[in-house]
Amino acid sequence: MKQSYNNLRSLKRMLSVILLLFLTGCWSSHEIEELGLTVGLALDEGKESTTEKELKEQGGEYNQTEKITVTYQFVNPKGTGSESKGGGSQQKPYLNISETGDSIHQMTREFSLRGSRPMFSPHLKVIVISEDLVRKYSLEQLLDQFLRDNEIRPSCLVVISKGRAIETLESNESGEIPAFRLIGISDNEDRTTRILPPMSLAKLEGKMQSGSSFLLQNVISTNGEVKFSGAAVITGKTKQLLGFLNEEELDGLTWITGKGKGGLVKNFDQETNQPFIYEVKSMKSKITPHINGNNISFDVKIESEGRLSENWVVSGENSGKNFLKRAEKAAEEEVNRLVNNVGGKMQKDYQVDVAGFGNRLRIEHPKVWEKVKEDWDQTFSEVPIEYNVKLTIIDYGASSFKK
Repeated sequence: MKQSYNNLRSLKRMLSVILLLFLTGCWSSHEIEELGLTVGLALDEGKESTTEKELKEQGGEYNQTEKITVTYQFVNPKGTGSESKGGGSQQKPYLNISETGDSIHQMTREFSLRGSRPMFSPHLKVIVISEDLVRKYSLEQLLDQFLRDNEIRPSCLVVISKGRAIETLESNESGEIPAFRLIGISDNEDRTTRILPPMSLAKLEGKMQSGSSFLLQNVISTNGEVKFSGAAVITGKTKQLLGFLNEEELDGLTWITGKGKGGLVKNFDQETNQPFIYEVKSMKSKITPHINGNNISFDVKIESEGRLSENWVVSGENSGKNFLKRAEKAAEEEVNRLVNNVGGKMQKDYQVDVAGFGNRLRIEHPKVWEKVKEDWDQTFSEVPIEYNVKLTIIDYGASSFKK
């Protein structure tokens, strides 16, 4: 009897210990309403806000120069619920709070003096850097603190803005959080050839360490609206902004790299001058370097399959193999125009390789690459490049037009 009693007591102790282990599973958790959850970040040239100036006038200043303005976008729990008591407009679901100074880490700590909720950034989605700032400072300087900070996820998207970066974190649409909107637009990569593959913080660090020139998605804004528009050209040596590719030039660059997941090619029929649209279903490209003595040249072979998704050529003139060949040829000529246009911009205007020609040379002719890699952008600007484009229409949608 006594033995049974002892066993029961031991069993109770074991159950108590197990229950305590489960209870400690969330010992370090915080209610989300108690956190300053940041989802977006904008970096601009230093420009103090009215609030900052007024706080400074009352003694709220510290030793700093106005080099950079950092704006964090916080999720506003009060703006994500139901309508206000008066039935009027809701509060915005986000709050943008700015701080100006010369040390990003110090400015981040200054937020702790202005808000009761501790800043929590593991869910930061996007970093927007203004054009003016990247012309003045290198990306290595601007992103140094974020790359060292283990709190921010390496998957955070990085983009460049023409104009003030803070304006891309504003929205007039009720219930919309601007940082999430930017992420959503980048996910439309399969809809157009004018969106770059997402450049995460981790991927960007690798690009900077490689020493090669590269592109970052550009975003423009006006009155709470934004648009992805072309790309910023970042030089490998200085990690600073050299210039921009417009939307059409980015389109051409995507064809050269063959990394597009979808998009359209607008053409005009040679005989009727009516437009029709080639929709990309697949694309691929192969960059082949050729070495002849000390001379380097490249061939770029571009292939795509797609469908005739819209056709304004009137019935009777849009049937048969002849029209099909005209359509394919017109689409090929348009892609040829796009790739030659952006090729000229890379080689003659900017004199940088942002399409990966140097990488192909490194892989296929490593000994040659070792000789030219230190000054590759300059060498690249003078090498001959031949483009060969082949587009095939394989689908006509629900139209009665058949091959």
